Amino acid sequence: MDRLKEKFKIKSAALRLELKNIIKENGHIKMSDVLLKQTLGGMRGVKSMLYETSALDPEEGIRFRGYSIPELREKLPKVPGDKEPLPEGLFWLMLVDELPSQEDVLWLSKEWRKRAVLPVSTLKMLDTMPPDTHPMVQMSIAIMSMHEDSIFAKRYAEGMSKSEYWDATYEDAMNLIARIPHVAAYIYRKAYHHNDQLAPDPELDWAGNFAHMLGIKDPEFKSLMRLYLTIHADHEGGNASAHTAHLVGSTLADPYLAFAAGMNSLAGPLHGLANQEVIKWIFEMIDELQTRTPTREQIAAFVQKTLDEGRVIPGYGHAVLRKPDPRFSIQRVFAEEYIPEADLVQIVWKIFEVVPPILANLGKVKNPWPNVDAHSGAILVHYGLKEYTYYTVLFGVSRALGILAALCWARALGAPLERPKSITSTWLKEYLKTV
Repeated sequence: MDRLKEKFKIKSAALRLELKNIIKENGHIKMSDVLLKQTLGGMRGVKSMLYETSALDPEEGIRFRGYSIPELREKLPKVPGDKEPLPEGLFWLMLVDELPSQEDVLWLSKEWRKRAVLPVSTLKMLDTMPPDTHPMVQMSIAIMSMHEDSIFAKRYAEGMSKSEYWDATYEDAMNLIARIPHVAAYIYRKAYHHNDQLAPDPELDWAGNFAHMLGIKDPEFKSLMRLYLTIHADHEGGNASAHTAHLVGSTLADPYLAFAAGMNSLAGPLHGLANQEVIKWIFEMIDELQTRTPTREQIAAFVQKTLDEGRVIPGYGHAVLRKPDPRFSIQRVFAEEYIPEADLVQIVWKIFEVVPPILANLGKVKNPWPNVDAHSGAILVHYGLKEYTYYTVLFGVSRALGILAALCWARALGAPLERPKSITSTWLKEYLKTV
């Protein structure tokens, strides 16, 4: 049994026993009331699932096992000479609630390199798809096509004991995480570079190798990918992609099926596809204003025009956060250190000055602040990744870390089939007559 798996086995078994006792002694305790507006408003804020790997506070933002994003940037292991954290370290932290050593991260990088070989059938399937198929569709189908290699599915069919579910889930999770950057890079080179594929570099880390296979040669882009794949990895269990994967996984669907479902959720415009919408909107503004150095007054006028057309300002607002997204802020730190003069970056910073006061004055917006999507596109374009229909795939590569770590915990803790109770509008109207 490998070092990370052994550590996870010990920690998850202890927590499962502790939670079993908590349920036995305190299962009758009421945690919260559900408001009618929550039932009809997308279940916002209803505390109804256990999710170990991260938590989201409206004021403080995301914390991974208690660590903020700036703390992760400081404390997680790095490639020598680089400022950005290695995503391998975050996966280790999410899985076993311990900051890894440099040795731990080097081991995990090597382990993922060993597991990264893609099935020939997956590559053949991708090659047969129409070239204009959206990259997220290709991503989801590619993940599904690898289901034939699911260790969980095979062992379940053989009569695997419930006590072994976590073990098979861990193996699938490790294999999937290892393969995802290779799938994503293959889709990118196929869709935008005439299927001119680049071989992986066996000396590079997980994110650095992904950057290499995308074909962007600037060394700073490897640093960007290390940061990007770290900060997008998780956002507590209530976000749409994590919750979708959790729900599908609760049926004992294997990790390939569960993760593919999460990617289908991520592909929606109200979730991960928003990063595509942001840069599209900025390009629309540049085209209309005929300048890449717009003034704040010009930006404000374009923002108002967008609102007058009944559209939202992409990249602004969040279902939970009530302050600027720390993931936006850390990308700004990166841009300030590496590319402060980039024209699109300058536009993003001006938008940040202009949009919140306008939205706040509407009186209807609870959170006028930027979310993670507001900044990423401008940085990606600067380094040459201009194909914004691909941006959600980058998000998906990162989200594999959180979703699959959480799925390991769900299986280790014996999480049950998720089955909330629904009501009809007739029931609701009758109930209201009694209160």
